[in-house]
Amino acid sequence: MDLVVFLPLLIIMGAFMYFASRRQKKAMQATIDLHNSLQVGDEVHTTSGLRATITGITDEYVDLEIAPGVVTTWMKLAVRDRVTEDVDDEPDFTGDATDDLEPRPTGTEITDRPNTKTDS
Repeated sequence: MDLVVFLPLLIIMGAFMYFASRRQKKAMQATIDLHNSLQVGDEVHTTSGLRATITGITDEYVDLEIAPGVVTTWMKLAVRDRVTEDVDDEPDFTGDATDDLEPRPTGTEITDRPNTKTDS
C-alpha cells in the first residue's frame, strides 16, 4: 500500500531528473562545439564580460587582444560566446535628408480636460 502511494512521486522525480540532465548535456555540448570552432580573428565575449579578438589558440588557452597591442592569455573555458554583428542596427534612411533635420513629435498633446466642470 505504501509503495503505491510513493510510486507516482518517484516517477515524477525521476522524469524531472532525466529532463534536467538532458538539458545540461545539451548546454555542455554547445559550449564544447563553440570552443572547438574558435579561430584566430574571431571576436568573442568572456564569462566576465570582456570583448576581445582571438590572436592565438592552444588546446587549453586562448590569447585575446583586448586593446591594440595588448594581448592576454585566458583559459578556453572563459570564452562565453562569439560576437556576431547585426546588420539591422544601422539606421534606415528612407526619406529626404531635410526630413531628418526637423524634430518629430513623440508624445500626445492634451488640449481639453474632459473631466473638468465648467460654469454655465
